[in-house]
Amino acid sequence: MEVVIVPDATAGGRLIADALAALVRRKPDALLGVATGSTPLPIYEALAAQVASGAVDASRLRVCQLDEYVGLPAGHPESYRSVVLREVVEPLGIDKGSFLGPDGSTDDIPAACAAYDEALRAAGGVDLQILGIGTDGHIGFNEPCSSLASRTRIKTLTQQTREDNARFFDSLDEVPHHVITQGIGTILEARHLVLLATGAGKAHAVAQAVEGPVAAVVPASALQLHPHATVVVDEAAASELKLADYFRATYAAKPEWQGL
Repeated sequence: MEVVIVPDATAGGRLIADALAALVRRKPDALLGVATGSTPLPIYEALAAQVASGAVDASRLRVCQLDEYVGLPAGHPESYRSVVLREVVEPLGIDKGSFLGPDGSTDDIPAACAAYDEALRAAGGVDLQILGIGTDGHIGFNEPCSSLASRTRIKTLTQQTREDNARFFDSLDEVPHHVITQGIGTILEARHLVLLATGAGKAHAVAQAVEGPVAAVVPASALQLHPHATVVVDEAAASELKLADYFRATYAAKPEWQGL
């Protein structure tokens, strides 16, 4: 696992966007796994700026969702399909037909989960998966004590996660209780995992995930098992890392040819 400490969220977004631009130039039809929420917005905004300037052509890029609420209609503004279309697909000029996501409005959720895992396999697998981390260490919606081998499935959200996400709805009562999420095992199949965390509120979860033991109680700790995982954190989110100085030194000495 590589840990990169940046000054702020903007710098983190630009760093990851540069890595995405390099991926697109290397593989124009790469499959990019995207996370939602406020944390990854600087990534998408920085990459969209590169697209707008003509520095990179992302039109052949394919995009897939990490998770989706259960019970919200596809057109609901806070369904993750709507969010990804609004924040990623449209700004990058990607064809909507190149967008993969699970169906959270179907009556047969288990079938939808199995179908999504199969769709990811049929698409050749995820080339780069963007991740955030919850204050309790969850990735995707794999809440604490999720199986580290789990596949795409339905999960019940914790009260903390529903409260964290209530800011996107008019009230807590409108936040769904269930989601479809890629499982930890599914996430670990991506060729490159990039987790962005910003703010002091994520510091404890980051420290547990990076420096603590691999344990289901901290789902993000599973990234320690991946051969190509990158954790990008701002100074505030890095504040509880015991090895922060080491991470700074190793990144400063990193050869340019290695990339992110």
